[in-house]
Amino acid sequence: MTRAVRDYLPPLVFGALAIAVWYLVIALRHVPGYIVPSPGDVVAAAVKNWGFLSGAVLRTFLEALGGFALSTTVGVALALLMSQSRMIERSLYPYAVILQTIPIVAVAPVIIVWLGPGVPSIVTVSFILALFPIISNTTLGLVSTDHTLVNLMELNDASPGQLLLKLKIPFALPYIMGGLRIASGMSVIGAIVGEFVGGIGGVQGGLGYLIVATAGMLQMAYLFAAALASCVLGILMFFLMNGLSYVLLHTWHESSLQREN
Repeated sequence: MTRAVRDYLPPLVFGALAIAVWYLVIALRHVPGYIVPSPGDVVAAAVKNWGFLSGAVLRTFLEALGGFALSTTVGVALALLMSQSRMIERSLYPYAVILQTIPIVAVAPVIIVWLGPGVPSIVTVSFILALFPIISNTTLGLVSTDHTLVNLMELNDASPGQLLLKLKIPFALPYIMGGLRIASGMSVIGAIVGEFVGGIGGVQGGLGYLIVATAGMLQMAYLFAAALASCVLGILMFFLMNGLSYVLLHTWHESSLQREN
């Protein structure tokens, strides 16, 4: 119980204070609801439109999950390839950096033209935005393996496959999980950006379409509800990866072991 209070009470208290300040600023500054709605108005809008809002959250979640799964598969595969040779790393890594530095809002319309509006384009945008953290972190972990341990295994006639499976991947696992935690949030952002540009409207739209539509109609309370739902979705993806990281690392890695003092 003490640990639960220590972990969850501070963010809950901070959230309550933020809501109180939100109410206070609106009351003191007499801010009209069509500019900044009150928390109560946001909750009321979310409850009133819950059917559509929950459907949009689910669609965006599935699109982000698809982009995240694709980026994980491709990113880890490319990192494994680059870790085998410094020449391969020098050849491919700059292009991964270029992919990360190109603004996604500039790339998304091109992808929509190529693939057409809908789920494939949205998943592709999510994949592109989430790819670089996985490549970067996984490559760093794989090439940072203790050389003494590598030499020791090679002295015992370990094959390249044994080196990879028994030493390099376990050593890189904390780095990989760090990349996955970053990429999980980026995949949600990518899905929403994809929905901005090439999402499907109406009842088939995700959070990106919903945010654009409510902003156009100046439904500020509903807009805030959709924006907060996207934040919650990103947090959910992050905590899913955090939980997976704990399951994989809590028995042996310092980042997940409970300190004695």
